[in-house]
Amino acid sequence: MATYFGTGLHADVLGAGLRMPNVLQNLLGEGTLSASFIPVYSELLGQGRTKEAGRVAGAMFGLLLGVASAIALLGILLAPLLVDVFTLGFVGQRRELMIRVVRIFFPMTGVLVLSAWALGILNSHRHFFLPYFAPVLWNAAIIGAFVAFAGRLDLDALLMAAAWGGFAGGVLQFLVQLPAVLRLDREIRLSRGRDLPPFREAVRNAGPAILGRGVVQLSSYLDLMLASLLAIGAVARLRYAQTLYVLPVSLFGASTAAAELPELARERSGDREVLRARVVAAVRRVSFLVVPSFVAFVLLGDVLVAGIYRAGAFGAGDVTIVWLTLAAYGFGLLASTTTRVYQSAFFALRDTKTPARVAALRMGASAIAGFALMVQFEPIALAGIQVPGGIFSSWRVAGAPLGPIGLAVGATLGAWLEWTLLHASLAKRIGDCGAGASRLAKTFGAALVAAAAGYAAKLAVSGLHPLLVAVIVVAAFGAVYFAVARALKLEEASAVLAALARRARR
Repeated sequence: MATYFGTGLHADVLGAGLRMPNVLQNLLGEGTLSASFIPVYSELLGQGRTKEAGRVAGAMFGLLLGVASAIALLGILLAPLLVDVFTLGFVGQRRELMIRVVRIFFPMTGVLVLSAWALGILNSHRHFFLPYFAPVLWNAAIIGAFVAFAGRLDLDALLMAAAWGGFAGGVLQFLVQLPAVLRLDREIRLSRGRDLPPFREAVRNAGPAILGRGVVQLSSYLDLMLASLLAIGAVARLRYAQTLYVLPVSLFGASTAAAELPELARERSGDREVLRARVVAAVRRVSFLVVPSFVAFVLLGDVLVAGIYRAGAFGAGDVTIVWLTLAAYGFGLLASTTTRVYQSAFFALRDTKTPARVAALRMGASAIAGFALMVQFEPIALAGIQVPGGIFSSWRVAGAPLGPIGLAVGATLGAWLEWTLLHASLAKRIGDCGAGASRLAKTFGAALVAAAAGYAAKLAVSGLHPLLVAVIVVAAFGAVYFAVARALKLEEASAVLAALARRARR
């Protein structure tokens, strides 16, 4: 995307087009299922009630199929209205292209929601690789469309090809999981589920879960809406930064939370100290890997951004703006990842209302702070009214303003507000569940030493291709970090190294 579209209007359209249905996928699929379906389904499996679990799974599939189909149809019919509402600043060619892309991506979203149902089944059976590998097919289909048609189509047509690639990838993502689902649960039967108390419980829990996730996803919509008011390229730059920012969130935060949710659900009626111990262990695992990610984003982010994006239409000025935006997001990285674990703990306790209330506060804080800070970097026009820029509005990189940085800082402030409230509320229920100040101090110390090693490696190989420089710097950073962490007796380092050694021996 960066190579062929850079930070032009086509990159804006594809970035915004992917964001809009992706929010609905998270809202109706993974978010709702994680909060409502997986705890109920996992508990039934743990109790040996496999036939009932299969009926609940079938009823949930039928419900999601109906809701996802309706929303996909509405997305197609109401695409012009949705574009006008959620991307206020898109006019002319950007608006017309956005409408066409949205009409392709909404049906794709319906398929991805069903893929999230398959993920819920597989996770509950402690199968994690396949459901988290499956989205690779979605990405690969989009990449394949770029590779196959770049140079043969103009930019408008290439954009449409990438959108259809996304649709095909969504279908593949669901179909590759389906055989494993049917093999693990042979009791799945489609039904309305009215006579199943566990299904009714899951549906009741889904309401607050959708509300809570909806608040967070609405916050994403607001970010998109505000970014569309900025100069052309702002939406794309924001998405490029978010792609790197979400990487450790997904790899370390969401994955740990997803793996722990079924286990926490099985422990909810047992000893609360056991539940607290699982939460603390999960938070420590997450922080051990997220702290160095944050340090790398802030101190070596230019190397990472250049290594991944610097090609074709993506220039040096784009590298700097995306790096600064990534660094601003990075300050909220630890909060965003550990709150995933806290949310799973609340879901396991069958409490979906507390995360919903906290998410509402986060959304409000992020939106207000993001708008206030955004206009400090860049003037905008809102409803025909010119909002003058603030104290940083004269700052430019390669002639481009820095509005996306303000939005990223607003998101960071909201993330820390959510962490503070969730941590305090969960501590009242099960006791203190933080990573521990001394452990965090050691982790930050190891990460800073690793950053120094990475910077030295950067200077030593600065004349090489940006991708090769990034690989060498990351390798040096990672090796030094694990070595120092092990010397500081952080058991997570020893555990990771031992796991790697076992795999190597195989």
